[in-house]
Amino acid sequence: MCEELGFERLLDEDGFFARLLGRSPSGAGREPLYGPDLPVVLLTGGPGMGKGRLLRAVRDRFAAKVPLIHLDCASPVYADRADPEPGARSATTEALVEVARRLCTWQGTGGSFAFPRFFAGVAMIATGVAEGTPEAVATEAERYEGLAQRQRLRGLGTGDFWRGVLRGTIRNLLTTLSGQAFDPYSAAVSNALLDALFERLAPRGRAELERIYGAYPGAAGQPRIGLRILAADFRAGGEAREVAESFLFRALREDLEAAYASPSGWLRRVGRPGLLLDHAESPLGEQVLRAVLTDRRAGQRDRVVIVGTARRRDGGAFLHGGLPSQEVTPPAEYRPADGAPPAWSRRTDAGADRAPLADGVLLLRMPLLTGDQLRRETVRRQQRAEPEGGTNRRRIDAAVARLSGGRPHTVIRLAAAAAAFRMPADANDRDILDAPLRLPGLPGDDAPEHPVADVLLRELILDQLPVRLPTEHHAHWLDLLTHLSVAHDTECADVLLRHHQSGHVHHLTAHHVSQLLTDTGWPTCERHFIGDFGLRQLLVHRLYGLRPGGAAWYADHHLLRDHYARRAAGEQGVQGDGGPDHGLSDNGGPDEGAFRSLTAHRMNHHLVSGGADDVVSHLAETLPGRPREWCADLLEIAQAPYPGGVDARRDRAQGLVTADGPPLRRTVDQLLHAVWLCEERTRPTGKETARTLAKLLDLLSIMDFEGAGRLSRTATDWSGLAENEQPLLRCTCTEQLRRRR
Repeated sequence: MCEELGFERLLDEDGFFARLLGRSPSGAGREPLYGPDLPVVLLTGGPGMGKGRLLRAVRDRFAAKVPLIHLDCASPVYADRADPEPGARSATTEALVEVARRLCTWQGTGGSFAFPRFFAGVAMIATGVAEGTPEAVATEAERYEGLAQRQRLRGLGTGDFWRGVLRGTIRNLLTTLSGQAFDPYSAAVSNALLDALFERLAPRGRAELERIYGAYPGAAGQPRIGLRILAADFRAGGEAREVAESFLFRALREDLEAAYASPSGWLRRVGRPGLLLDHAESPLGEQVLRAVLTDRRAGQRDRVVIVGTARRRDGGAFLHGGLPSQEVTPPAEYRPADGAPPAWSRRTDAGADRAPLADGVLLLRMPLLTGDQLRRETVRRQQRAEPEGGTNRRRIDAAVARLSGGRPHTVIRLAAAAAAFRMPADANDRDILDAPLRLPGLPGDDAPEHPVADVLLRELILDQLPVRLPTEHHAHWLDLLTHLSVAHDTECADVLLRHHQSGHVHHLTAHHVSQLLTDTGWPTCERHFIGDFGLRQLLVHRLYGLRPGGAAWYADHHLLRDHYARRAAGEQGVQGDGGPDHGLSDNGGPDEGAFRSLTAHRMNHHLVSGGADDVVSHLAETLPGRPREWCADLLEIAQAPYPGGVDARRDRAQGLVTADGPPLRRTVDQLLHAVWLCEERTRPTGKETARTLAKLLDLLSIMDFEGAGRLSRTATDWSGLAENEQPLLRCTCTEQLRRRR
């Protein structure tokens, strides 16, 4: 059931994939989308959005009805297979060979496929084997002989491409050269192989090889020359090899197209064949996508449905021809919640052949789970009846919703861990992250249990490292992100990175990390460096537990508090005594960070690292005469997670904890803690907190200081937001959280 959670409409009888493939899961025909020029469909979304899960669900639902091949482009198996003969194989060719081999055994409607065009190309690159002898070349070429033709009887071909028996022909002709001495990549061996191919071609086969390999760059219409250049390009490596590999993928698609377009194929085959590319952001996946997009832009047409995954929201930087993000024209996109798929067509103007590859793409935005879907998943996993009218279940539903943001994988893991979990009476949502999760794999009680937070951090971060993250940073990537969970903007992120990378030869900057997070598909937020609310809570939870008593948490906040204290003191010295704190940046320009002032930024980190009393004093001193600016400062200071341990904020907000000082200071103390409860966003606020906010702001509004009366309107506004679980200070990640409710 988890495999299809959130994807039901995409996978049903009349859903997007039924129409894209031209056949429903039950086998009924469907009017196909987007023909004859097909877009490459990219499933876009960051870690945990279910891209791989959706590809597996498409395979499982449709593979019995249409030929579908699922390929994991991040698997090391293809490079491992290529390793013994690096001059004659590559990860790309091994992946393409696997696609062809699987389709050679297709047993559905229309029967198996043959790949004679593709076979001719891979047989030629076999001449790059290390030994270079006829025997070695024959052995390598024989790896692919099963791809050349469909078998009716043992050893006999269909007769439409090859004449008579092909199996064994290559070895028979090449072994006539045995015993002779050859230089590596001898033309005699290549000529013998070409003779073995062309002497057995039927007229139609000869015409096809002339058409395809005669079009290879530099072949001038001569297929033998084209095949020789292809083999030489492959041996040359680098960009030349990529040209050869891309051409081999074209030949494979030509074979599939021929199987459908022939008179017998037109009568016997239904729907469209498909290639599902998981982890298509990997180098192998990107190369395959680039090849098909380039061919289709140049006018090549085929009916192969290509569906890949893309972490980046824009589908991948390679699609946009190096243009900066602000100049990129977004590809066409489809949001399943919008209903029917959009119309799609390629540019047809004079510059269409030079358009960015994104012109040939349709982005399918992976859907977040709705509130109803999320609740159904948590209810499904409940293991016992609950007292008090389901209070615990509703509290768990709310915690899962807030911590996951509707991210399907996180919902599945949290719902499973919370199945038998009891939320403490005044729990923070992060308490659920310590719930044990028994992962599938071992039977019964033998399966190990781990805190669900550890499982999610491994699956969302360690198992999905950024593709372009340098190897030397792999070991401490999670640790760096953990410390960055307390950062708001690039400046404080750089402060943390310099501190935690001291002693390292290679350093990442905040810009590097931000780009890597974007490449991995994590969203951005103008007020939080880690822009995904759920990921940030996971990292905050880990940070507090790194060292006993939350020592790592306090150390990071103290580091940032002291940094902004020095910044503010230095700029006050430049401005002179009594000069305002405008929050200038290091280069003297306006501060473009997450805070209006350096003081507010400093106070934020001081508040969450044990300095609440100092913050109260600062707020009480700065309120008179500036109520509007003061409210903005208060919200910025209080937008912070609460450290672990006993949470006394609710009692302090309600005045149940004795506070010192005059009425103004005591009321500000209570208000700060009430706002902090609302701004953390990891526990319910509701009517009680809303009444507290209104009461405290109303008390301030009747006190004797300049501008007090203006706080009466704020009391109405803030209490209304709190009662409806809305953020008081909006930002991108809290807005997303609000929409998931």
